[in-house]
Amino acid sequence: MKFHPHTPQVGFVGVSLLFGLLGLMAGCGRSSTAPQMPPPEVGFVTIHVRPATLTAELPGRTAPYRISDVRPQVNGLIVKRLFTEGSEVKAGQPLYQIDPAPYQAAYNNAAAALTTSKAKAERYRQLLKANAVAPQDYDDALAAYKQATANAQAARINLNYTRITAPISGRIGISNVTEGALVTSGQATALATIQTLDPIYVNIPQSSTQLLALRQAVAAGQLDNDTPVVTNIGLWLEDGTKYPLTGKLQFTDVTVDTSTGAVTLRAIFPNPHRVLLPGMYVRTIVGEGVVPNAILAPQQGVIRDTRGQPTAWVVGKNNIAELRTLQVSRSVGNDWLVTSGLRDGDKLIVEGTQNIRPRIQVRPVVATLSAQQPMQPER
Repeated sequence: MKFHPHTPQVGFVGVSLLFGLLGLMAGCGRSSTAPQMPPPEVGFVTIHVRPATLTAELPGRTAPYRISDVRPQVNGLIVKRLFTEGSEVKAGQPLYQIDPAPYQAAYNNAAAALTTSKAKAERYRQLLKANAVAPQDYDDALAAYKQATANAQAARINLNYTRITAPISGRIGISNVTEGALVTSGQATALATIQTLDPIYVNIPQSSTQLLALRQAVAAGQLDNDTPVVTNIGLWLEDGTKYPLTGKLQFTDVTVDTSTGAVTLRAIFPNPHRVLLPGMYVRTIVGEGVVPNAILAPQQGVIRDTRGQPTAWVVGKNNIAELRTLQVSRSVGNDWLVTSGLRDGDKLIVEGTQNIRPRIQVRPVVATLSAQQPMQPER
């Protein structure tokens, strides 16, 4: 047998080519498509048409329900003060006593003259029946009697005016006079001031432009302001705490302030504990009306594009994500009031928007939003 030095090399190359062909054939049998990712999960809420209450946060100032300056109606010397400063007084309660002596004397003199003139008029009446006096004499006596009656009434009124009483019920402030002060009828300086604090007014300025827009919305049927929510008003104090009692809208002024362009709304609040004092600065939540068929979109589901236009993602047919362009008019609590771009029954995506793009399929799940907090003014 002869030795062939090249035979083993040829056999090795052949075996290598055979394994290579087998590997190529096995590779051709496998799929070249990459594995697909599952659809991204998104949370959604279903949009429903429902009534929406519109409110406005407006500043306000408290004012007394009634206010009255106490002034003397006769001249005289104050001999006594009959009240405690800062206390509650009732209408008709005595507050000051003016020295009554000269007015008592004047009344006594007028009363005596009245008695005399009355007797004379009666005597002349009897004499006239007997034709003992002329009719003119009786007429003069009767006129004198009527004049004396008027003088006595005036003297009695002036005597009563020496005791100065409260014209209204309320809380009385600082006394501007003390015992021994000389006061005059109709003087410019009030002796004291009484203010009725329960209930109490709150004057609220509102832009005339905003008021006009609301009236136009009512006229167009877009807003219903014939509801209790329009007359109910909430209030926050200067320190940011909520006043526990609700006020009622009384009226809207008919004059626009030329310096501010605002119309004054007046509300009335119960104030049994005198928490509200005249002149306090407060914040109010005023009801403007109810939109009967409103579409409200949670603010977390509305985003702004590069042009600042509000947009929102919606779960469309076959769970395909759709990007909608919206028009919103204002915020209502934690929602936007949408005027176009959304319809009743739309599934608004509020969670997972960072993982989606137009026309991709998503896996929607119902989202649970936190409860809406009541509107509260900022401190």
